[in-house]
Amino acid sequence: MKIAVVGCGRWGTFIAWYLDKKGYNVTLLGRETSSRYQALVRSRENEYVKLPESLALSSDFYSEMKNADIIVISIGAQNLREFLSSVDGTILNSKIFVLSMKGIEADTGKRLSVVATECGVNKNNLAVWVGPGHIQEFVANRPNCMVIDSENEDLTKKLVGYFGSDLIRFYYGDDLIGNEVGAAAKNVFGICAGILDGAGLSTLKGALMARGAREVSRLIKAMGGNELSAYGLCHLGDYETTLFSKYSNNRNYGEALVLKQPFTKLAEGVMTASALKKLGEEYNVDLPIVNAVCSILFEDNEPIAALNSLFSRSSTKEFN
Repeated sequence: MKIAVVGCGRWGTFIAWYLDKKGYNVTLLGRETSSRYQALVRSRENEYVKLPESLALSSDFYSEMKNADIIVISIGAQNLREFLSSVDGTILNSKIFVLSMKGIEADTGKRLSVVATECGVNKNNLAVWVGPGHIQEFVANRPNCMVIDSENEDLTKKLVGYFGSDLIRFYYGDDLIGNEVGAAAKNVFGICAGILDGAGLSTLKGALMARGAREVSRLIKAMGGNELSAYGLCHLGDYETTLFSKYSNNRNYGEALVLKQPFTKLAEGVMTASALKKLGEEYNVDLPIVNAVCSILFEDNEPIAALNSLFSRSSTKEFN
């Protein structure tokens, strides 16, 4: 089976490495002008993995995607619509697509699977791959659990069979709304966790986990999903790798923000926070933590002041 992996960032590179290790015919696709792609062409390695000779590198998107059985996409969530709009319609309609990134389109508040179908991807051939796990842990042979979800149950089961291994145990997802929203939202709470760390308030991360998951569960339910998804692998199950790990870009970004240190890596939670705030307004769901993070990111609110605003809210029942 031939698999094309789009995106040569840290996660895309790992996925290509992982699927090649499973014995598939894998090509990792990157833009010719991308410095990350050029570095891989020169050295066949980055700071995370060394690519085996069996894994192909290419910038010929059309040819490789046309010949692939499965196309896995791992690019910035905000770039998905632009990328898919450049893909030939026959490829979009006929190939299996797996979205392996976590985010919500900031301009529209749309889930990434919705963006994909709007661009022409056949929804019966579309799945998402979400859940916890850092590349640094996987390449050290430390296993974790993840989720594959799709509106097509047969496709979900097929992909779990294709992708599962002793390194990654996959579960069948059965709530595409909840899994996509939950997976994206955890990055926002990762930023908040970093803010707490930078402010010397790490002890509050337990409360952040509990209240954050509750906040997201309300939004998922309002959008038509299963609120319990917020307590599954896509969201609460991903908190350890997002709220506590030294490898988490979003947590590191939040900490750097408080400490006024530079941060150059991609933190998907920034634009996701904006998207979640819009969704909260659209669905009339109270998202106090999300709104506090947005006030810090986009309104220049002082982090400590934003945290204090959460504590000054009127007391309510925990599961009201």
